[in-house]
Amino acid sequence: MDDSSGLARLDRRIAGCRACPRLVEWREEVARTKRAAFAEWTYWGRPVPGFGPADARLVIIGLAPAAHGGNRTGRMFTGDRSGDVLYQALYDVGLASQPTSASADDGLELYGVRVTAPVHCAPPANKPTPGERDTCRPWLVTELELLRPTLRAAVILGAFGWQAAMPAFTEAGWNVPRPRPAFAHGARVVLDGLDVFGCFHVSQRNTFTGRLTPGMLREVLRTAADAAGLDQRTRRP
Repeated sequence: MDDSSGLARLDRRIAGCRACPRLVEWREEVARTKRAAFAEWTYWGRPVPGFGPADARLVIIGLAPAAHGGNRTGRMFTGDRSGDVLYQALYDVGLASQPTSASADDGLELYGVRVTAPVHCAPPANKPTPGERDTCRPWLVTELELLRPTLRAAVILGAFGWQAAMPAFTEAGWNVPRPRPAFAHGARVVLDGLDVFGCFHVSQRNTFTGRLTPGMLREVLRTAADAAGLDQRTRRP
């Protein structure tokens, strides 16, 4: 299978998913009522697929789209403050074409990086249930399988993403140690040639309090990019 067309088909299937009633109801309600600041927007209001090239060497796995971020714009980490922090850092280390991500048609390109999540719908209070996480897992497994030929490193944002990603790596064919490695910022685990890094999530709670600083995030991304074989000096045209 051509990985590019395979991912495009996967993205279309994800965008049409209605498997979790609570998430469907919430994402569509948010899209109807909107936030006053975005009253003129037509919200995406559907599951948000991953974003980035099909031959990515590095994958970044978050938690779920934000109600007025990805659920509004239709692109992962786009249109909210968490995305502002993430894409600024990716730009700073040479892995993105621009430092901002405002809309799905803003021209942003990622260099050798794909951004995704274990839950593709915006959840109430940013908290998917374990059942919703597990229902959504096959999408992540398939995405990892399609990326596997080129994938060399992964950055997992937060403990929820880490707990969701480890069984997905197993199902996608990597050997994950038992007991499963524990999440920690700066953790590094090697799975059959795939270097997996833990990083605090780019949530406002973490970035506003200084638990995760821009420098800490850049350091994890640089280390992961090196492990993935991405030459940061030549990523930008």
